Amino acid sequence: MSAKAVESEEQLASRYVQYFESKDIDHWWLSKHINDIAGTDAVPDPDVIKACLNACRRLNDIAIAVRFMEIVNFKCGPRAKQIMPYIMQEVEPTLQELGIPTPQALGMDKPQLALEDVYDM
Repeated sequence: MSAKAVESEEQLASRYVQYFESKDIDHWWLSKHINDIAGTDAVPDPDVIKACLNACRRLNDIAIAVRFMEIVNFKCGPRAKQIMPYIMQEVEPTLQELGIPTPQALGMDKPQLALEDVYDM
């Protein structure tokens, strides 16, 4: 049996916010923490998303910020239409303040080379 303590959602979110708010975070650690979030079975808290976006901006890495927003959308799964409006409501002021475009604003939400579905007539 494992005696490992179970971490609550609030503790997990707080830990990731601390990681991203660290002043000495570099690109490797930023990518590692984003990858860890992508590997979890949950949608990140808006506070974690905002902290990550701020870290991306501090490192001047807008590309990873846009990719992180794609990950957040992907983490919502089939319920993205219900979850993403709330997340965007919470995160939109931070995105605008930092000058980070959303994947939708860049046209990345639609496949570029997809063929039209012949059954959509």
